Amino acid sequence: MDVDHAPNIPDVDQELDGAGVGDWDGVFQGRSDEGDDQVHKEVTPTDSDFIDWHPKPPQTYGRGHTFLDSFRSDANNTYRKENHYYPFSGRKDWEVALWVYATAQRLCRIYSEWMTGDDAWNMQSALPRGATLLGTILSSDKTNISMMTGDRVAHPLLISLANIHMSTRLKSSSNAFVLTALLPVPKFIHKKKRMRGVLKDRLIHECLNIVLRPLKQAAREGVMLSDPIGHSQYCFTPLVSYIVDTPEAMMLATVGGKTSPVTMAMYKQFGDPFRHEPRTKSTTLAQLRIARVRADPDDIEAFFREAQKFRLNGVSDPFFADWILSEPSHFLTPETLHHIHREFYDHDVKWLVCAVGDVELDFRFSVLQPIMGFRHFHGGISKLKQVTGRTQHDIQRSIIAVSADAAPSAVITAIRALMDFRYLVQSLRIDDNVLGRISAALDEFHANKHAIIAGGFRRGQRNRVIDNWFIPKIELMQSIVPSIRNSGVIMQWTADTTEHAHITEIKDPARSSNNNNYDSQIYHGDSDSDDVNFDVDNDDDDDIPAELLATITSPGHSRPITNHFAIAKLLQDREVGTVPVPLCSFSVGRTSFHLAHVPSIRSISVDDTALKFDVPDLRPAIADFLGREAAHGQDYVHTIGGARRAKPTASLPFEKLQVWFKLQLQDTDLHDISVVRPAQTLNCSPPSGVWTCGRYDPVIVNDNARCSWPADGLHGHTVGEIRLILRPVGKAGTYWSWKDRFLTYVEVIVN
Repeated sequence: MDVDHAPNIPDVDQELDGAGVGDWDGVFQGRSDEGDDQVHKEVTPTDSDFIDWHPKPPQTYGRGHTFLDSFRSDANNTYRKENHYYPFSGRKDWEVALWVYATAQRLCRIYSEWMTGDDAWNMQSALPRGATLLGTILSSDKTNISMMTGDRVAHPLLISLANIHMSTRLKSSSNAFVLTALLPVPKFIHKKKRMRGVLKDRLIHECLNIVLRPLKQAAREGVMLSDPIGHSQYCFTPLVSYIVDTPEAMMLATVGGKTSPVTMAMYKQFGDPFRHEPRTKSTTLAQLRIARVRADPDDIEAFFREAQKFRLNGVSDPFFADWILSEPSHFLTPETLHHIHREFYDHDVKWLVCAVGDVELDFRFSVLQPIMGFRHFHGGISKLKQVTGRTQHDIQRSIIAVSADAAPSAVITAIRALMDFRYLVQSLRIDDNVLGRISAALDEFHANKHAIIAGGFRRGQRNRVIDNWFIPKIELMQSIVPSIRNSGVIMQWTADTTEHAHITEIKDPARSSNNNNYDSQIYHGDSDSDDVNFDVDNDDDDDIPAELLATITSPGHSRPITNHFAIAKLLQDREVGTVPVPLCSFSVGRTSFHLAHVPSIRSISVDDTALKFDVPDLRPAIADFLGREAAHGQDYVHTIGGARRAKPTASLPFEKLQVWFKLQLQDTDLHDISVVRPAQTLNCSPPSGVWTCGRYDPVIVNDNARCSWPADGLHGHTVGEIRLILRPVGKAGTYWSWKDRFLTYVEVIVN
């Protein structure tokens, strides 16, 4: 990128008229000159063709001022004066590749952050040369602020920036969403309920017009802002995502009830197996102009009647009308909490309850073995109250397997296809192959959905059978693949983060108020709450030295995540004698294992262990294992199961064992190995208390070095129960090379 440090601000009006900003319909149809060719033209890749450089990249315009100027005492400041990317070697090292090649013959598009979508490219193409694109994210949703009783409701408007890395923006501890305004929640006195709704919608759009006017002006004319390094950038702020639920999306798109907010589909077309024509801003504004000609917008009832003919809601001045480069069918992005998970519980679960029977389905869920970290439904799922997103996730893990043999096969196929669709669209990195699988899963649902209607499993109030597919969320699924192509993966638009922001930005300040004049006290409370308190209780990490925890524990999710990979690396690099052995934290590939330093049973004989854990072939199993180790070496990958060759009385070089009842297993994200997932606790405890048969968790074990999970599926893997985790204790005076290794007894379920 060529950088000119002298102020060189282009002629904004000329650029906007000639570069395509004014013709925003063309921008969103992909009519960008050289940019479109570079994105979509397939070429034979070379060694340097990993990134498509935009022909009009952002540039800086002289020196600005930043709060970092007050931190020049930083020890690394000297290096950063010469290299802005320190500690990286330079820009090439720092830049994140937006494009990768799946093969040497074919260009494979990868979608992740918003910047990887077509919209960012097309918007940058429409801006003046050297301008910087700042994608604006908004979110609004009503939330209760009263405790137990009362009807106090707030309607916060939150704002964030799409340029912030997705992993940072989605962390609640990052506070990436900030309160911009509290939208009014009025109670109009018009005698007609429908007109009261029109007045509320108009008021919201008028308030948004007022609050967002500076952003609209910046999107049209640009604004000079300082970046974190202190360089002035010529910035434009189009709206790229508005995170809302379905009813609010319809209100913002100015469409009436039973109408899609992003396409031209009406309720009778919600079940169609294809996507309808997108509802563009130009279409909506053209319809409103016709309605204004036929009726005065100030005559609410007359204007509403004319707007209804176009399936509009009566709003005469949409907030997005003069927001350049902002297209409702694009910025109303799919949202996983409302459009994916709540659709599952509101519809898929209800279909299976009818198909299997509520009593039978509840019984099947109640007898599932509890797994630590996941909710166990002792009373079933048919009568749950206050179902959260976490509960919906836990139901999704089991419901297909639980219902498989109790419902018609076509019904299971349709719901399983939706489950495949649901899991695929939540990926953090999606390529063209995955997009094809997403579309195929949705097509499979539509090909089999007739079985749900035919069986009478779709029912409404009073258990009445419904014979149609007037479900808005089913229609919105058709827009997910186009949205991924335009704006990146939909997981970055989840409302989980904004719902948590309602607690910190709205509910906590409201509870600290005097229960009068909530709005002003919420604003003051939000500005005064600068202290952050992390109260973390990690009982499972009590055995990890405090200095290691302080080194590797960092905020993530709702609680900090202990990075066992980092612990294993630190312990492995320590000098011999400075850390206790055996090392109870170790990593193999993309999996890390952690055992408590103090075993659950410090010393027990081999035969007593076999009796306690009901493993009668423990002694011959260990003898066979040692025999194969002696023949093939310690790196040999053992086959699980098979006949025992050793005798029940086989001699072992040890008689005592140390036994653990729990194991923490941690892996990395499938798409990004730098992202460490929370550790999962596996149990292998003997019979006791309510666990009269013991508590043994199922596992998938790799027994073929040429296969990997999940790329090869179950090929080269064994499904079993982890029955015993042990460490042999060698006899005194006997050479024993196993003192630093652990053994696991796995009972095969599926091989």
